[in-house]
Amino acid sequence: MENKTKLKVRRSLIELQREYESKTNKKPLEDLMRAWKGIKELPPDDLKSFFKLGGFHGEPFRGAGWGMGSNFYWGGYCNHGNVLFPTWHRLYLLKLEEALQSIKGCEDVMMPYWDETDEYSIKNGIPWVLTHEFFELDGAKIPNPLRSFVFPKNITDHISGDNPNYSKPRGYETVRYPLSGIVGNQKEIDITKAHNALFPNYEENVKILNKNVLDWLNSHIVVKGQRIETNVVQKYKDCLNAPNFTVFSNTTSAAEWNAERQTIDPNTGLPIKDDPYKVVVPLESPHNSIHLAVGGCEVPGYNRSPISGANGDMGENDTAGLDPIFYFHHCNVDRVFWLWQKKHGFTDRLEIIEEYPGTNTVDSQGPTPGIAPNAWLTLETPLNPFKKVENGTERTYTSLDCINIETQLGHTYGPGSLDELAEPRFLKQEKPAYDSKVIKISRINKAPISGSFTVSAFVTVGGEKLLLGTEAILSRWNSQYCSNCQTHLEVKAFFKLPLIEGKMLQSLNDTNYGNVEIEVSGHDGLLAGSHNSKLLRSDGKPAVGFHMEIV
Repeated sequence: MENKTKLKVRRSLIELQREYESKTNKKPLEDLMRAWKGIKELPPDDLKSFFKLGGFHGEPFRGAGWGMGSNFYWGGYCNHGNVLFPTWHRLYLLKLEEALQSIKGCEDVMMPYWDETDEYSIKNGIPWVLTHEFFELDGAKIPNPLRSFVFPKNITDHISGDNPNYSKPRGYETVRYPLSGIVGNQKEIDITKAHNALFPNYEENVKILNKNVLDWLNSHIVVKGQRIETNVVQKYKDCLNAPNFTVFSNTTSAAEWNAERQTIDPNTGLPIKDDPYKVVVPLESPHNSIHLAVGGCEVPGYNRSPISGANGDMGENDTAGLDPIFYFHHCNVDRVFWLWQKKHGFTDRLEIIEEYPGTNTVDSQGPTPGIAPNAWLTLETPLNPFKKVENGTERTYTSLDCINIETQLGHTYGPGSLDELAEPRFLKQEKPAYDSKVIKISRINKAPISGSFTVSAFVTVGGEKLLLGTEAILSRWNSQYCSNCQTHLEVKAFFKLPLIEGKMLQSLNDTNYGNVEIEVSGHDGLLAGSHNSKLLRSDGKPAVGFHMEIV
């Protein structure tokens, strides 16, 4: 094993920012800016250019399929909703980092992570180095390389029938909440121009963005004087308790695990003590939440004051990889992956439950380029398009090549929040602060839903409507026109429902669950709800449906 003193370290971006502000060590942040400026200025066809690397995640849909008049190609190499989600993105970061180090004078640059559960983020939102409009580098005021990206070439959405919502022209600049970036056809261009005209002041927009992020990071409810966390910070903490890699790694596997939860005593209606099936939160869940917090997605009836029509690039898989903030977010996601590995003793090996939901290429988004449909995913599955040279021969990376980031990849993570929760002594979970049932939401068909969306659960206590939680669903703009997306269209969501003595407990034992409300919301507004406030089709039926049960 390599000596740890030789490991390269990925530090907290907040730490780099503080050093720069105090003028004690401005070089690390300046070199980072120089490296990012460099890869964004490389020719778009250069293998280390940001345009090329950013396109691996979704757009510009390069690879087999689109040029053959077929809609069998989803577009993008990224893995979501399956067990390869953590390892594929781990290698994605590695390749981006290697590109940064290829810029002259930046050979020692390492990707920092945006510590989203750090006290700074919880109080302020996004670090200013990711949002300031300009940055001073080498005595010159330049556009901040970490704020956005201007496309050097057109990108075209080739998916048949997509109309084409996610085509974008040369010169397009990525946007974040509260702005919209949908410019694929004239109708969308007109809608986007009208929407963005409402937000002409960049500094004010950053304040709106940070307020939105803070609401996602800090949401909670208070029931009978007891604070119950419903936020993304709690999701990150909870995912560290996932009992195995399969359910930790992705939303599809975790949904199956949670669906198996049958833990209510039929005689008392209360949770069974020492329940072996605890509701798990997968790493992909808080990951999705941050994408939508930065990109925008509505939660009707909640005090986040969501802005209708906010369609930032981070909110869609198709273009998320072309916003620089994506990589600082995913660096933190990978850090949490490493923390989970250390906590559970999986730094040198990972295990996949064979033939479990989330382990097949048909799950969630469908197979990526080079992977056959309906194939089982293993630790030996190629993680395209990432290549490594071994004994003079080039081959595609697999998950087996990147399990231990220290001994295999030569780097580690510097100190950050949640570190203490990764200690093995925290394996034994403490008794929850409150007894709870679980709200199960299933049978949501994502095909008719345009883009990403949210599923939210509310409970009314004492006449007050409280948000129990929001599950962010990342999806391409038109799943119904993508054959591979059709293979796994059902979306499930799970929410803890605190048990409160008295009338609330009595109502939970009734079949109508009158005090619990579900809302499915997307870019078209409220798509479905427990009551009549939902989007209807021309025939008067709900745009989407869902099934709810409480166990």
